[in-house]
Amino acid sequence: PLQRRMKPLASCLGLWFLFQLPALVCGTRAIYKVKEEQPPNTLIGSLASDYGLPDVGHLYKLEVGAPYLRVDGKTGDIYTTETSIDRESLRECQNLLPGQPCYLEFEVSITDLILNSSPRLLEGQIEVLDINDNTPNFASPVLTLSIPENTNIGALFPIPTAMDRDSGANGVASYELTAGPEAQELFGLQVAEDQDEKQPQLIVMGNLDREQWDSYDLTIKVQDGGNPPRASSALLRITILDMNDNAPKFEKALYEAELSENSPVGHSVLQVKANDSDQGANAEIDYSFHQASDMVRRLLRLDRTTGLITVQGPIDREDVNMLKFSVMAKDKGANPKSARTQVVVNIKDMNDNAPSIEIRGIGLVTHQDGMANISEDVPVETAVALVQVSDRDEGENAVVTCVVAGDVPFQLRQASESGSDSKKKYFLQTTTPLDYESVKEYTIEIVAVDSGNPPLSSTNSLKVQVVDVNDNAPVFSQSYTEVAFPENNEPDDLVMEVSATDADSGSNAKLVYSLVTDPSSKGSFAIDPDSGEIRVKAVLDREQRERYEFSVVAADKGSPSLRGTASVAINVMDRNDNDPKFMLSGYNFSVMENMPPLSPVGMVTVIDADKGENARIQLSVEQDNGDFVIQNGTGTILSSISFDREQQSTYTFRLKAVDGGDPPRSAYVGVTINVLDENDNAPFITSPSNATYKHILPHTSPGQQVSKVKAEDIDSGVNAELTYSITGGNPFELFQISPQSGDITLEKEILRKHHGLHRLVVRVNDKGKPSRHGTALVHFYVNETLANRTLLDTLVGHSLDTPLDIDIAGDPEYERSKQRSNILFGVIAGIVAVTLVIVLVVLVRYCRQREAKSGYQAGKKETKDLYAPKQASKSGKSKNKVKKSKSPKPPKPTEDEEETGLQKSLKFNLMNDSVSDSPRIHLPLNYPPGSPDLGRHYRSNSPLPSIQLQPQSPSASKKHQVVQDLPATNTFVGTGDNNSTGSEQYSDYSYRTNPQKYTNKQV
Repeated sequence: PLQRRMKPLASCLGLWFLFQLPALVCGTRAIYKVKEEQPPNTLIGSLASDYGLPDVGHLYKLEVGAPYLRVDGKTGDIYTTETSIDRESLRECQNLLPGQPCYLEFEVSITDLILNSSPRLLEGQIEVLDINDNTPNFASPVLTLSIPENTNIGALFPIPTAMDRDSGANGVASYELTAGPEAQELFGLQVAEDQDEKQPQLIVMGNLDREQWDSYDLTIKVQDGGNPPRASSALLRITILDMNDNAPKFEKALYEAELSENSPVGHSVLQVKANDSDQGANAEIDYSFHQASDMVRRLLRLDRTTGLITVQGPIDREDVNMLKFSVMAKDKGANPKSARTQVVVNIKDMNDNAPSIEIRGIGLVTHQDGMANISEDVPVETAVALVQVSDRDEGENAVVTCVVAGDVPFQLRQASESGSDSKKKYFLQTTTPLDYESVKEYTIEIVAVDSGNPPLSSTNSLKVQVVDVNDNAPVFSQSYTEVAFPENNEPDDLVMEVSATDADSGSNAKLVYSLVTDPSSKGSFAIDPDSGEIRVKAVLDREQRERYEFSVVAADKGSPSLRGTASVAINVMDRNDNDPKFMLSGYNFSVMENMPPLSPVGMVTVIDADKGENARIQLSVEQDNGDFVIQNGTGTILSSISFDREQQSTYTFRLKAVDGGDPPRSAYVGVTINVLDENDNAPFITSPSNATYKHILPHTSPGQQVSKVKAEDIDSGVNAELTYSITGGNPFELFQISPQSGDITLEKEILRKHHGLHRLVVRVNDKGKPSRHGTALVHFYVNETLANRTLLDTLVGHSLDTPLDIDIAGDPEYERSKQRSNILFGVIAGIVAVTLVIVLVVLVRYCRQREAKSGYQAGKKETKDLYAPKQASKSGKSKNKVKKSKSPKPPKPTEDEEETGLQKSLKFNLMNDSVSDSPRIHLPLNYPPGSPDLGRHYRSNSPLPSIQLQPQSPSASKKHQVVQDLPATNTFVGTGDNNSTGSEQYSDYSYRTNPQKYTNKQV
């Protein structure tokens, strides 16, 4: 994975405001990470997207970083190249301390192609990450180790370590020891950490006896920590020796020294010294390099006897600034012992390198043979070169000062603030406008001086050649031209001629004409580059394209060339070279039957690729009997007939299309009209016939098919799909019909009431919209036998005359007997009810008669003439019948007349009363509003019981006429003392107050 970070510098803020750039990178140091050994064209990072740099109108150029890197000029993407990045082979990554990163530096210049401003420089580093591409190896395939025979169990003996060029986790990770059966229980392996180095040690695990076994061969394997890991092995040969019990011991664990570069050969660096407490050969020490690189062995020499380290090769700090290695001291005993110490030699710098000046092109300015070409119209402060000054020394010896010598319109501007004192970059840029006519060439000398003692200096020069500018563009006489040109032309026909002029002179005024066309018209036209004649190169077809537009460019031969542009439009004129064309090779229309005449049945489309009159088309119907006509304006086909699918389902004819060209062109097309079905036919029943019947035995099992209704529909499709249903005649739900097949099945067990003729009303519907139907009568005769066929035929005939809403099902006598029984029960119940009512009425009447009789006897002691109701004369009665408008006041009756009238009235009531012997006086109590309640008054003031007053019904018989003839308002009867007032005066009062109420007789 890529990781990025930025280190902005404060000085860039001023430059940003100065140049008004969207993103300055002069103070930005791009840092990426990439693993070594990546394949070519591996993307490392994108400067535009990662650091907000522009990705349009800018040129990215790699200045430093080749041959390992390349940069995309438009996007600033950094890729690997064919030259693989090997971390172990990079010069920058040699002699790194453990954990120290390895960097590959690069520089990229950024040039604004739109503003043509001075290039910007971006410096960056790529941290090369180590991968496990090296296998750890021992110094020799056979390692020798001598162990005395009396070595104690648990004693440790160092084993020569393995080397791995990789670092970090990819370095040496583990050791493994493999022993044979004879040595498996005698030796083991232990790995110790010694100054970040894994030191394998052999452990003695058993008693050694040289006389029994004087040597052992074991295998030691080393493996790194990479993924996947790498490993190698070596033969470890152990020799059993006599005892040497003291190992050498260095005086210091770490020796450090400083060595000036360029020290002569033989110069003493330092001396290591180890002591051994043994005597004789066991105390003689032999010194040797341990874990030392090839460079250490090439530059330094170690005296094996004295331990003195001297110079034996040229020491250059610029190649290596530190030497780090180990020295081993081993005694010369029969069983040698050894010790190690660490040695670090730091190389001291000397001012032995003069500054280096490198001048190279930047952005669009390229250098060739030490010369740069630049146009006279470049803006001030345009960079013409990138100057890099470096010094391989360090410290004060590497501090460099760089200037431009002489009086020239150029100066140095520092390109990056992130550079060190020993390595700086500058832009060599213009300070004033350049003028080709004044000075055509400049020689610029650059001087660099370091700060060493004595200082060293160097110079380098660049020639800048000023290039003349072509600043006048060609101009056409007409900026836009439109011409008409006929189609079907001949190739190379002349279309038109254009011309342009240029105010420049010499080669800058020589013009070359060219065409700029779109891809669709490329190759159709050509222009003479010298004369400007435009000719057609292909046969034009207006139907393919009727207008061509392109640009004519006149370019001068200046450097850079300037161009002028004019627009040309060519309209292609039409010729009648195309037949009319129907959109389809054949037309098929579908219409519904029963469509009224002159209804549209379809529409055809015909086109003509020509234009104007050549494209005006007339349509006509051929091979037709007048059944169809066509409208020329719309292409609509109309029918002159009404369609009936059952008579004819398909019509076929041909249409002709003729254009208006001269001569005219024509085309034909076939038309097929398919008549679609409409649900205009109802299903008809094929079986069974309405007059037939089917005999069913009473013991027929439920679920058994007893009949089938068959029907047909001459329509088609869903209009002919039929469904069956029973709509009447199945009150017992004895039968069921299949909606799809029409099969009639017996659904219930046949009972006694089911015997007889059954008529099912079966309705057959189609699935059209709206649906049509047919009706079938299906007769079933349920009986044991068919003995009386005459009766059965009579029943079927009666069924055919019976309305369909009346059910015919089973034995009708069975139902009639039930009805007669119900009628009989109803009559008996009615008689009983009437009898009870009569008895109740008699009892009520009897009770009332008794009450009336007791009331009359109580009033019989009254004086007979106490109350005498007045009787109207017959003559008055007849007069009232004739003249009802006014009733005359009756004369006052005498005392004898009143008595006679009362007796007659009482006698009349006694004679006509058949229930009770008590005389009753029936008087109506219809009092007008405002009249006094005299009856109540008499009852309350009389010492005797009062006679009951009963109103008479208007429908009373003639025997009560004497009472009914009395006016309603003066008919009062009561009892009281002699002081009581009779009804006479109240009658007179009534007549006086309301005389109009008695003009009509009461009925």
